[in-house]
Amino acid sequence: MPFLDTLPPLWQSGPSMSTLLDQALRQFDRANRQDPRQQSCEGTNQPRELIFAQRVSEWVTRLNPDASEAVRLAARAHTLRRWEIPRDRYPMHTAGYHAWRQATMAHSAQAAAAILTSLGYPAQTVERVGRLIRWELFPRDPDAQLLEDADCLAFLELKLGGYLAQWDERKLARILRGTWAKMSGRARALAGQLPLDRRVRHLLKSD
Repeated sequence: MPFLDTLPPLWQSGPSMSTLLDQALRQFDRANRQDPRQQSCEGTNQPRELIFAQRVSEWVTRLNPDASEAVRLAARAHTLRRWEIPRDRYPMHTAGYHAWRQATMAHSAQAAAAILTSLGYPAQTVERVGRLIRWELFPRDPDAQLLEDADCLAFLELKLGGYLAQWDERKLARILRGTWAKMSGRARALAGQLPLDRRVRHLLKSD
């Protein structure tokens, strides 16, 4: 299945970078709107990856209103079309999870590159967005840390609750420790303000 509808090249017509950013975000949303998995959000069911990507974008803006264009693009595209590589295609253990994550990151980076290239983004921007999505720059790059903070906050806010019934205390503690370790101090402070489950709050306070 193609990653995007055929679009005319826009760079030659001279749009501003902000116009290109708006175009790219709309294309990313259009792709993620095809996610067949639904999640309830604010009283309505919406495509799961669409909700998550938009929330990550919101966290990026909240954490840094002056965030670079590359990290804004990566935030909206870092799980682009992730559902096309199901988790159960890989073994259901930690090594299998990491293999799945590597595959989905490469898949999302490729999908994002196709859209950005069609819109006329410079090659260096496309490359940087891809490196952010593939986690090649974390944790030494500030944009990579910002993206990870936003992703972790969106995960705690939107996705973690759906796993609480599936995970025992030991697994939940391990996942939360790994999530917490990747977050900056500011992101941890914001996480403490989220309306999290009692079990989650208890484990976070114990770290």
